[in-house]
Amino acid sequence: MYQAPRRAKRLYFDVIPKSVDDYLTYLEKFPQEDETARLNNPAWHIHAGQPPHEDAHLSYSILLNLASVCHSEDPAVLWHFIARYAPGASPATAPILDRLVGYAVNYYRDFVKPAKQYRKATPAEGAALADLASALRTLPDASGAEAMQNVVYEVGKRHPFPDLKSWFRSLYEILLGQEQGPRMGSFIALYGLKETIALLDRAVAGDDLSAG
Repeated sequence: MYQAPRRAKRLYFDVIPKSVDDYLTYLEKFPQEDETARLNNPAWHIHAGQPPHEDAHLSYSILLNLASVCHSEDPAVLWHFIARYAPGASPATAPILDRLVGYAVNYYRDFVKPAKQYRKATPAEGAALADLASALRTLPDASGAEAMQNVVYEVGKRHPFPDLKSWFRSLYEILLGQEQGPRMGSFIALYGLKETIALLDRAVAGDDLSAG
């Protein structure tokens, strides 16, 4: 509302993830801003001039996708992956992130889980998924999100998709049961290289991924 208070808006639950990530962006910017910029930052007004701060670890959107692929409504399960991705983060040291984990679990349970619709890969998609699994196996365990993202791009270019957007949509529909999803490199880094390869292998084999 703060960004355009006079503009008509559609208020529906799908705006929650983007709005939360916008809020986190404003929180992250606040410490580096001068006094004038801070007064134009929604976080100043939301928190009466004293917004909380901690190092940014993960976006709310990617937490939702982690809950989705884990089929979990248990915050401890998400923290298992988060602790490996960001070793310095814990419920005690990152209270904002801990609250986001709880919110992500609630949002997944109420709005994502009921709408998920997985589909099986076509033969052409199966070949691309198998290629992606093979390519990821060549990466060192310590590879970063950018290296993983580049591999996903290169595999998509090697297969007969109309465009890369179609390739990513296939990944989301087959692996996550939804039409949209996260930046795949960041997701793989969070979920784990070995875990992602195992998920791809299951998709290639035609397993029911909705069963967890």
